[in-house]
Amino acid sequence: MKKILFLLLLTIRISASAEVLIPMDFTQSNHLKAYGIAFRALKSQQTVKWLLNYRGGSYLLPNDQELEGLCNIKGVDYEKITAVEFAAIVAEIEQNNMDIVVLEKEPRIAIYTPPNSQPWDDAVTLALTYAEIDYETIWDKEVLSGELDQYDWLHLHHEDFTGQYGKFYSSYRNASWYKEDVMINEELAASIGFEKVWLMKHAVAEKIRDYVKNGGFLFAMCAATDTFDIALAAGNTDICNEVFDGDGLDSNYQEKLDFSRTFAFTDFELYPNPYKYEFSKIDASDYAKLRGAEADYFQLFDFSAKYDPVPTMLTQSHTNVINGFLGQTTSFHKIYVKKSVIILGESPGEEEVKYLHGNFGKGTFTFYGGHDPEDYQHKIGDPETVLDLHKNSPGYRIILNNVLFPAAEKKKLKT
Repeated sequence: MKKILFLLLLTIRISASAEVLIPMDFTQSNHLKAYGIAFRALKSQQTVKWLLNYRGGSYLLPNDQELEGLCNIKGVDYEKITAVEFAAIVAEIEQNNMDIVVLEKEPRIAIYTPPNSQPWDDAVTLALTYAEIDYETIWDKEVLSGELDQYDWLHLHHEDFTGQYGKFYSSYRNASWYKEDVMINEELAASIGFEKVWLMKHAVAEKIRDYVKNGGFLFAMCAATDTFDIALAAGNTDICNEVFDGDGLDSNYQEKLDFSRTFAFTDFELYPNPYKYEFSKIDASDYAKLRGAEADYFQLFDFSAKYDPVPTMLTQSHTNVINGFLGQTTSFHKIYVKKSVIILGESPGEEEVKYLHGNFGKGTFTFYGGHDPEDYQHKIGDPETVLDLHKNSPGYRIILNNVLFPAAEKKKLKT
């Protein structure tokens, strides 16, 4: 009798704090650090449950004293959930547009970034650093030597894959940083056997294309979104003006673009003029600038959590209306977005896509327009964004949704 009573009391005690809920609605004090807690749990080989559409996309973690202590240190709000309370949550999820996705293993993360870049130049680097999520950096040499196979998730720093150095020639060709960028790229290209920088960049784009085709997860922001597809469409066609590569571009460059090889965009026209700070007709930056910061915003779409778990994961937030922000590539004219692509977020009534996702081969790609979600018009030389002042940024949450996405249980990722 005593043994039965002891077991009963033990069961009650365990059930009293069966799991820890990290809410991701407006009650959360630090949304961005919460992603880091989930990552730390995965790194400790613990299972994390992602509650899609439940209280802003909350997380359920094992009742672990170390994780609980980490939440306290990092300022992340959490609630201890009993077995009875968990059952009630499950019942609510079953009855509504919600679902539970199991995160099983920490994703291996790489950021494609040049060696002379500064950590605050890239929003994803800022987000990962602030959330304390592990990552490694790679660049052209590593990509071309096959090192991408070591990683589950790859982010493209706002790179220009067309070999036109970001089309900063008009305004910054005499700046020391621009000259250094040209020198670094030219030296690297020559050292690994490429006559032109654009040939190297196009070859890198091809390697990344193969990486996704074989099951990799790709995420890109700003100019890395459209220039990546431009490089894939151009292939071995010279689309660079002589100020970039010493000779003229192919006279039939536009007719030679192969849109069947791109990920997200089709039927676009290029802007080869080196004095025009724009790559192609894909980008809608000029339209966003006309609206101005006060009127510029985009809206996340609602998806069926049970039938469309992938886009649901990628759009988890405590609000579906997010302030816009500019970049070299701010957003995408919908007319150039392929029909097979899933639009995750757009500017209402503007025919402009801000956030999109698609499948390619065994992998996926996600493009997010703009440079920094908490700096409307980030300029060269501007101070870094201090994320401790933006702990609840929905724009940065979009980035971190993508970081955890590859950790999801594979059977949930069928789309």
